This record gives sequence, structure tokens and C-alpha cells, in this order.
Amino acid sequence: MEKNTEKPSSNKLMYVIGAVALLVIAVLLYLFISNKQQYQAVVEEMTEEKIILTEEFQSLALDYDSLHSNNDTLNLQLEQEREKITHLIEEIKTIKATNAKKIREYKKELSTLRGVMRNFVVQIDSLNRRNEELVQENIQYRKEHDKITQSYKELEKVKEKLDKKVEIASQLETRNMELTGLNSRGNDTKKIRSISKIRMCCTIEENVTATVGMKTVYIRILRPDEALLMTSADNLFEYEGEEINFSASREFEYGGEDVYVCVFYPVADGELLKGVYVVDVFVDGFNIGTGSFELK
Repeated sequence: MEKNTEKPSSNKLMYVIGAVALLVIAVLLYLFISNKQQYQAVVEEMTEEKIILTEEFQSLALDYDSLHSNNDTLNLQLEQEREKITHLIEEIKTIKATNAKKIREYKKELSTLRGVMRNFVVQIDSLNRRNEELVQENIQYRKEHDKITQSYKELEKVKEKLDKKVEIASQLETRNMELTGLNSRGNDTKKIRSISKIRMCCTIEENVTATVGMKTVYIRILRPDEALLMTSADNLFEYEGEEINFSASREFEYGGEDVYVCVFYPVADGELLKGVYVVDVFVDGFNIGTGSFELK
């Protein structure tokens, strides 16, 4: 009887122990599953954080790419920062999402780089403003330069006009021109076969604006057939920018007052023709008088 009583008690104990064990296993399994789910959620959260961090670095890289400057030193610094960001992006891709320490370090670096970029933006804005000021100053300078140049050109035109007026005003003029043929005795004659010289005499008038001093008067005598009478093809003087031949010349002193001058042309045998001769008088490169006479 005693043997039967002890056996049920032993079985009951075994049931209790088994139940406790099952309960412990169930609790442990629940805790394991719960912790695993929490861990998985943490990993997913950190993975998302890593992705966001990578995107922020990439966005920062694009912001740096948009920065441009005309300053070589500043451009070099920008390029160094771009390379640094590219290197950090590659590093972030290789670390584990669960490496919280590294993630924090990269976040801190991201904040620092953003601060550096803001400083670059301020510098570039300052340089751009200064460049714009220089551009405006250059435009203003060009306007002033163009204005001065235009004024100079206008003054040159005025000067040219004044010089022309002075030149015209200083041009000498003649009056009382006398043209005649002379025989060998120095007497006036209009007979061709008797003429040995042609004489041109005139009064060069007073002109207070003309230069004074020694001058040369040139004459050109055209025959009725418009051939120029001349003693040598080397007898040249300047008129209207060209060298032209003259028939005869003579030096005289001009003092600004009326001066009477005569010029003689020696006639060669058979050189003259019957008809009207035209004589032009030149001084200082100007034609100062024209006359004519007839030979028979």
C-alpha cells in the first residue's frame, strides 16, 4: 500500500517540472522572437539612416558642383572639397549600417562640410559682386573713354576746319597782273618772231596772316595748244600733293605787305605759237593768280 502512494506523487512532480520547463522555454522563445524583431527594426532604421546619410552627401556633392568662381585659388579649394565628398560617399557605402559610431562621425563630417560650403557661397557671392562692380566700372570707363575719344575727334575736326580757314586766310593773292613778250632789247612786243622772253609782273597783296620771309614764286605758261613752256623737265614744285613742272621761278622776300615781283621765261627758237597764252602764278603751294595774253 505504501508503494502505490509514493508513485503518484513522483509522477505529479514530474508533470510540474515539465510544465515549468515548457513555460520557461515559451518565455525564452517569446523573448528571443521579440528581441529579434526589435533588433531587425533597429537594423532597418539604421540602414535607412545610412541611405539618407548617403543621399545627403550626394546632394552636398551636387551643391558643390554648382559652385563656380573666376578665382583660381578658390576653384582649387572647391575641387579638393568635391574629391573629399566623393571619397566619403564611397566610404559610407562600405561600412555596416549597425556601425553607429561611424554613422555619427559621418554625420558630424557632413555638418562640417555644409558649413564649409556656406563659407564658399559667401566668398563666391562676394567675388561675383566685386566682379559685377568691376564690370560696371569698366563699362563706365569705356563710356568715358568713348566720350573723350569722340570729343577728341570733334576737336580734331574743329582744328582741321580752323587750320583750313587759317590756311585759306594765309593764302596770298595777286592783283594787276601784267603779261607781255619782250624782244632782245627788253621792249614789249607781241610778234612771235621778235620775242626772246615772256615777262609776268604782278603785285602780291598784303596779308597779315601769311608767313613772312623768303618765298618762291612759280609760273606756268601754257601755249594755245595747252603745251607747257619749260626749260627743263627737272623744274618741279609741289602743288596739291604732287610734283608738277613750272616754266620759270624767282625768289622774293615777303614782309606781309604789298610786294611787286616779275618773273621772266627765256623763249627758245620756234617754241611759240600764235594765239592766247594762259599763265598761272603759284606761291606756298597755292595758285594765287591766273592771267592770259595773246601773241601774233
